Amino acid sequence: MKYYLAEGNLPTGMKLGEDGLLSGAAPTVGTFRFKVGVTDSGTPTQRAIQAFSLKVVPPMLMEWKRYARVSNNRIDGSVVVSNSTEDDFDLTFVVLAVAENGRATAIGYQHFPLKSGVDSLEIPFGETLPMGSYVVHVDAVGEVPEKDQIYRARLQTKENLAVTVGP
Repeated sequence: MKYYLAEGNLPTGMKLGEDGLLSGAAPTVGTFRFKVGVTDSGTPTQRAIQAFSLKVVPPMLMEWKRYARVSNNRIDGSVVVSNSTEDDFDLTFVVLAVAENGRATAIGYQHFPLKSGVDSLEIPFGETLPMGSYVVHVDAVGEVPEKDQIYRARLQTKENLAVTVGP
């Protein structure tokens, strides 16, 4: 049997071998639709074509669960992280509230293992801050030391968050 790409495109970095093996790693997330054909060596030659949809997801995803907000003199919120790889991560999670003058205050920090296959772990953050206007930066770094791999995800508030009451 011999396999071939009959229609559409595979993600960049991936290929279909004549043996039907799909290999490689896609650097771009998204859904890719394509058709694979197969022929045999019999007489007469038999052919078949099958449609496929391949969904490429980010290895580590971070999204707002509770968007950062001000409550009195405190900024808090939460995110959800996922690990869609086959490896456990050594996850470092850091949240900074950066004031207009550039001064950064840590309002969240955690360091723990994130198991493979976790699809929605909520991580809360928050801290009391002095009066001022802040942009919140959320960074997560997943490290797989044995493979020398690092995954990153980053979020930031779209607007400045104003703390108008003092501590």
